[in-house]
Amino acid sequence: MACRFTSLKFIGHALLIWAVLWGSAPLWSQNNAVTPGLPVIPAPSTWNVGDEHAVLRGALNLRAPAALEREAEVLRSWWSRCSLPAPRTAQQQPKEWSAQLSVDTSLPTEGYRLRVRAGKITLEGGSDAGVFYGLQTLFQCAHEDTAAAVYRLAELEIEDRPAFAYRGMHLDVSRHFFDVAFIKKHLDALARAKMNTFHWHLTDDQGWRIEIKKYPLLTQVGGWRSGSQQGPYSLQYFDTLRYGGFYTQEEIREVVAYAAERHIRIIPELEMPGHALAALAAYPELSCRQKPLEVARGWGVFDDVFCAGNDSTFAFLEDVLAEVFALFPGEYVHIGGDECPKTRWNECARCTARMRAEGLKDAHELQSYFIQRMERFANARGKKIIGWDEILEGGLAPNATVMSWRGEAGGIAAAKSGHDAIMTPGTPCYWDHYQSKDPGEPHAIGGFNPVELVYLYNPVPAELSTDEAKHILGAQANLWTEYVLTPEHAEYMILPRQLALAEVLWTGPRRSEDLAEFRIRATQRSRALKARGFNVAPHFLLPESKPFRRREPK
Repeated sequence: MACRFTSLKFIGHALLIWAVLWGSAPLWSQNNAVTPGLPVIPAPSTWNVGDEHAVLRGALNLRAPAALEREAEVLRSWWSRCSLPAPRTAQQQPKEWSAQLSVDTSLPTEGYRLRVRAGKITLEGGSDAGVFYGLQTLFQCAHEDTAAAVYRLAELEIEDRPAFAYRGMHLDVSRHFFDVAFIKKHLDALARAKMNTFHWHLTDDQGWRIEIKKYPLLTQVGGWRSGSQQGPYSLQYFDTLRYGGFYTQEEIREVVAYAAERHIRIIPELEMPGHALAALAAYPELSCRQKPLEVARGWGVFDDVFCAGNDSTFAFLEDVLAEVFALFPGEYVHIGGDECPKTRWNECARCTARMRAEGLKDAHELQSYFIQRMERFANARGKKIIGWDEILEGGLAPNATVMSWRGEAGGIAAAKSGHDAIMTPGTPCYWDHYQSKDPGEPHAIGGFNPVELVYLYNPVPAELSTDEAKHILGAQANLWTEYVLTPEHAEYMILPRQLALAEVLWTGPRRSEDLAEFRIRATQRSRALKARGFNVAPHFLLPESKPFRRREPK
């Protein structure tokens, strides 16, 4: 699970508190200069904004090719919510608004070009995804004129593209389960922030959350535990309440389709060879000891793992992955690979026989054998694997992508060896860590990752050359849920940190002098999210008494 029970270095120094500047916005701003004049997160690459603010009124004459019908419907729906009916009298009749959506393949795939002028909206994207992201910018640019009770849209010109191809968010549903309604709400927030990847952590020691029809005991047994650890880890206190849940394959398809409509790919994660107690409780014959086991009630790392010397283990996992591949059309599957104790393997006659037969010098190379065997299966079916940075141990699978969580060393090693990497170091990308030092904060696993630290993160390590840096696909944040029991708490841990990471990954690495202005925009975006029912942590935001000149339509 790439969890946090390995020691992490926490930030001990005090972070600088930046004064917020409340000056007037310039008439025109451009070339990645970020000002309150364009209240958008993530900030566009280049933009100009004029001082003419037209009222959104009447019907919208919209033209779009059939290939963009989904994006056209998104625009129609938004327009119907924020525009006023046209006046009845001819004397009051305003000029009709029009909009045109199109694809321009000369633009980057996720890039777009947006122009608003004289009652006309023109939006071109490098693909349907680019058009969708342009719409997210357009929607944020509309603001409320409270005196006139109307929404207005400024004249503007924007050309925009993402800095990183991989812009992700991870959610652990094994420790605590989150239903389909919450997953969809979570995807909505990702889409508004132009994040394009949802890493769904579906299995672990504490629960198996995805229906596999060939192995029904995975959810009937592995989907439920007899109690859960409560309170700080050091107390080792457990309740006795049966806890669990899982997603049916029909629900998985529903979520995958919902994400696709928002141009979000879902990467499912099924942990192997470690963090497997939920699966082994259902099918103990796949463990080294082949004795009855229970779904884990507590947090941590457990010695019982999939037996690497048993061919039935690989047959089982291949069957499972075959069903998973049918549910998730994306190119990637995440197979974990982290925190796998070697205790059982070193004691197991089948595993030691496997090491001798394959010429492996130790259990670390046995883990590499395990990962590479699963990669061959995935590659043969058109899939690529991602694993936590422990998959580097004993030799990296030929086509694997490394997710670097134990700092940046794993990502650096992968990039230097010509492998792609995704950066997700504990500092600042683990959001089960505290985001403030307020003593009233809900209990977390430890650490301190405030918004400021997230905003100033650069996913490309300085140690990499220009060519090596091309292997850093992007970054993601991880929310592990040992201490996150409810959707409200999950949102509290994610927001507004997600806004900061979204800007880093779309706009590019930020500077400390950008923080004060970002705080203004983050406060505005957070108010829009709260109006939609999201629970946003308040620590980084401006006080509620501060007025704003703009408010996004609900």
